[in-house]
Amino acid sequence: MRRLAALLLLLLAPFTFAGVARAASAAPMGPEGIPLEIGKVLAPASTAAQGKTVDGIACDAHEQVAYHVHTHLAIYVDGSLRPLPPGVGLVVPVGEQTAYGPFYGATTCYYWLHVHTQDGVIHIESPGARTYTLGEFFDIWRQSLSPDGVGAARGTVTTYVNGRSYRGNPRSVTLGSHVDIQLDVGKPAVSFKNVNWSTSQL
Repeated sequence: MRRLAALLLLLLAPFTFAGVARAASAAPMGPEGIPLEIGKVLAPASTAAQGKTVDGIACDAHEQVAYHVHTHLAIYVDGSLRPLPPGVGLVVPVGEQTAYGPFYGATTCYYWLHVHTQDGVIHIESPGARTYTLGEFFDIWRQSLSPDGVGAARGTVTTYVNGRSYRGNPRSVTLGSHVDIQLDVGKPAVSFKNVNWSTSQL
């Protein structure tokens, strides 16, 4: 009887809540040393601006490194992760395969805010230090962002910045070095999940 009970526990273990949580969190490591975001992207990179200056942010032939920091963004819609697509802010993106998945560069120009791979990392690379906002990134992506929705996903938006609730318009959130942003659209709300930057060289 004990042997049968033990066998049933082994068979049912993958279906327990703990098993589901472990499986959901076991995302593969990406080429930047940050786990990849798995799921259906919120919107394709193809909607993004194609070279014209957006909100004073230019698209240059080469990446700018005078000011170079990284912000992480995770978006959940009704409890499901909806990744940022690689290629936002890269005009005519082209992917190079790595051992950890594709890494994208631009063949025409790089906006000062852009995404290289599907790990949620926004690269802020500009010719000088200045304040950039999440709203400006969404303007480059040409997706809407407000307290009532993110892209085509409509519903109340709950915003977290570095684990703390942010009460203002999510467009106003400031991007910066190792800033960790999470947007929850609708319900159920997802508890904040921080990024371990120590696994990368970003």
